[in-house]
Amino acid sequence: MTDAAKRLLVGRALRSTQLHEQLLPKRIALPVFASDPLSSVAYAPLEILVALSVGGAVAYLYSPWIAAAIVVLMFTVVASYRQTVHAYPSGGGDYEVAMTNLGPNAGITVASALLVDYVLTVAVSVSSGVDNIGSAIPFVAEHKVAIAIAMVTLLTVMNLRGIRESGTFFAIPTYAFVIGVLGMIAWGLLQIGVLGEELRAPSADYTVVPEQTGPLAGLALAFMLLRAFSNGCAALTGVEAISNGVPAFRKPKSRNAATTLLMMGLIAVSMFAGVVALALASGVKAAENPPTHLLIDGRPAGPGYTNDPILPSVASAVFGPGSPGFIYISAITALVLFLAANTAFNGFPVLGSILAQDRFLPRQLHTRGDRLAFSNGIILLAAFACLLIFVFDANPSALVHLYIVGVFVSFTLSQTGMVIHWTRLLRTETELPARRRMQRSRLINGFGAILTGLVLVVVLITKFMLGAWIVVLAMPVLFGIMKSIRTHYDHVTQELALPAEGEVTEQTLPARNHVIVLISKIHKPTLRAVAYARATRPSSLEAVTVAVDARESEALAEEWERLGVPVPLKILDSPYREITRPILQYVKDLRRRSPRDVVTVYIPEYVVGHWWEHVLHNQSALRLKGRLLFMPGVMVTSVPWQLHSSLRLKGRPEPFAAGAVRRPWDGPSRDEQPGS
Repeated sequence: MTDAAKRLLVGRALRSTQLHEQLLPKRIALPVFASDPLSSVAYAPLEILVALSVGGAVAYLYSPWIAAAIVVLMFTVVASYRQTVHAYPSGGGDYEVAMTNLGPNAGITVASALLVDYVLTVAVSVSSGVDNIGSAIPFVAEHKVAIAIAMVTLLTVMNLRGIRESGTFFAIPTYAFVIGVLGMIAWGLLQIGVLGEELRAPSADYTVVPEQTGPLAGLALAFMLLRAFSNGCAALTGVEAISNGVPAFRKPKSRNAATTLLMMGLIAVSMFAGVVALALASGVKAAENPPTHLLIDGRPAGPGYTNDPILPSVASAVFGPGSPGFIYISAITALVLFLAANTAFNGFPVLGSILAQDRFLPRQLHTRGDRLAFSNGIILLAAFACLLIFVFDANPSALVHLYIVGVFVSFTLSQTGMVIHWTRLLRTETELPARRRMQRSRLINGFGAILTGLVLVVVLITKFMLGAWIVVLAMPVLFGIMKSIRTHYDHVTQELALPAEGEVTEQTLPARNHVIVLISKIHKPTLRAVAYARATRPSSLEAVTVAVDARESEALAEEWERLGVPVPLKILDSPYREITRPILQYVKDLRRRSPRDVVTVYIPEYVVGHWWEHVLHNQSALRLKGRLLFMPGVMVTSVPWQLHSSLRLKGRPEPFAAGAVRRPWDGPSRDEQPGS
């Protein structure tokens, strides 16, 4: 039943040789890897207006200049990453660049920043999508946390089905969003520039109350502008995902990835600049504290009021409130915000796999699942994102302050690493055309490193007390965890390594093998364990039981003698009715008397077919095995007895059964013994 449900949700398993079938053409790769930066137009322009509202609506006049600075930054980052995908096409992206050129500590810093940012991408995107739907459907607003977690679960299932299948599914809504927003921008600009019509957003008549009296100047003005700029930089999140996903592209991988990056940059810049222009032209109003600093008909908006999402507001001004165009933009925006999380679902597992291969994360993250996706990484990302959504009550305004810190850390270190990369190549390159190309690339990456470094400083200054300190704290914690994991794996590798060639090591064989069969009562599993133990021909063999109840122990000894089992029975006293401790002490005594001997403990166990039966059986055996495994010189062997509920083929013969011709403790015949 479990397997059938898995196949229904995830689909049939794919062979490893089918991996090439999962590679993406550019038309599918664009929505898969660029849905996050493309969808950020749904909240990044509004965040600029929110930050500027500190100075009142008059401060909105600065927004075109802030938008222009973000556009320059976007083109710089895109141009820089086009150099990265050509130089490092293996899929390591920022992590590989930093690790190769700046050293392991820089590489782990970049990795920790990206992992945190990917989790935040899912939480912010899904929360924003729920927020957009909640503005129109009260039920969604009342249960936004549950609905957000349900959407993360749906995205998880879709991504577990494989990158090709999920990419095809997500491509249609993403392209529908791009066409809808670009169409809205074109029609809005046509109305303003050609038809001479006035656009009026629903919030155009609202009044923004400045948070301080008098005009802003000096440091206060600079801080407001820098904060608005850092808020708008949310439009750049997810740009690095393409550099991490180069192996998922069809050949030629690097060229296709670079082309997709350019397409993404042009579309994202066009949408971002167009929405900012229409928002200003239509008089969109937003405030950082809308219940008190946003006046509607001269009165405060009141408790519970939130800023209207910017795309539905602009769509209402361009197409008219309640029009088909307004409904289309509102619906497709909410949908694409959910799907924007897919960028992280493709970036996080790939990066986790690379880190696991380098032994900075558990090795389980390196393996692919049934559908050739990194299933463990997908599930881990979903779990952390759901935790964030729950803790922050699915509030995108609270989560957005945690955003973009990590991504600009990776931007800065990656571009710095690329400068070192080109400098190193220039030392050995002699051909003039190649040197010119490398110098041009170094100039682009150098400018990108300086610009993104300055933005990182701005983001830290303006967002630290608003919640960015959580990310600043989380990154060193994750850094320490990854270093500890690597140290553990290194110690294990060193401990288990074979001796060097020519080095003499003493391989001492055990003097004897002392075998113990643990029994609680005499039944078929006990006799099978005794038979199997005898078949191994140990140096000595005895059955051991613990006398929890004196009468039961006497009855067991009498039955043992009556059956004539040719194995001595040892009864351990347990005045406190414990089972595990007397056995452990007995094994320790055996090891102490003969340190060169090996003690092998055979434990009969039931094999059950239903999950609820596990609760009813084998609990004592599980605890005992867990303790014995930590004792040197002790081997633990489980001897299974399959109950009927575990046998798929009914009527399967049971070896050493009580009704066999041979006695049940005699074990297999000579012809049945291995090697005979």
